[in-house]
Amino acid sequence: MSQSKEHSLPNKKKTTKSSEGARIADQLQRAFYGAAWHGPALMELLEDVNAATAAAKPLPDIHSIWELLLHIAAWDGAGLKRLSGHKCQLKAEKNFPPVPAPTEAAWREAVSAAKQTHEELVRSVAGLSEKRLRETVPGKRYDFYHMFHGIAQHELYHAGQIAILKKAGSSGAARSSLKV
Repeated sequence: MSQSKEHSLPNKKKTTKSSEGARIADQLQRAFYGAAWHGPALMELLEDVNAATAAAKPLPDIHSIWELLLHIAAWDGAGLKRLSGHKCQLKAEKNFPPVPAPTEAAWREAVSAAKQTHEELVRSVAGLSEKRLRETVPGKRYDFYHMFHGIAQHELYHAGQIAILKKAGSSGAARSSLKV
C-alpha cells in the first residue's frame, strides 16, 4: 500500500473544512488521489500501470483498467453536466468509452484527462452551498449531496476492481487457476 500523499494532492487546501461541499470535495479527492481511510485510491493504483497493462484483459468478460478509468472520468463529467442543470444518463459508449490504440502517449492522455475532469468536479463541489447540495439532480429523484457521495463511492468501487485486475495480470499462475 502506498504511503499517504495528502501533502501532494492537487487542490488540497490546508484549511479546516467548514462547509459540507468542502467536506464532500475532500472525500472525492481522497478517493481519487489518496489518503483514503480504506487503502489505495485510484491514482495510487495507477502509478505503475503502463499502456499494455491498462489495456490488458487478464480476466474474461471483465473491463480493462483503461476502460474503467475512462468510465470513471465519464461519470465525473456526468456529475458536472448535471450540476450545470442538464439531465445526463450515460449509456453504451458514453458509459464505457472505447479505448484508443494502446500507446503510452494515449494512456498518459487518458490519465491526464481523467485528472482534469476530476479536479474540475472537486473545485465545483467545494464551492457548493448546503442549499445547492439539497437540490434535486435534473431528471433524478435524489439530490446533489447523494450524487456526489455516490461518485466517490463509484470511484472506490472501480479502484478495487483495478487492484484485482493488476494482481490477476501480474500472476500467470493466478490466471491459470481461475475457472470462469
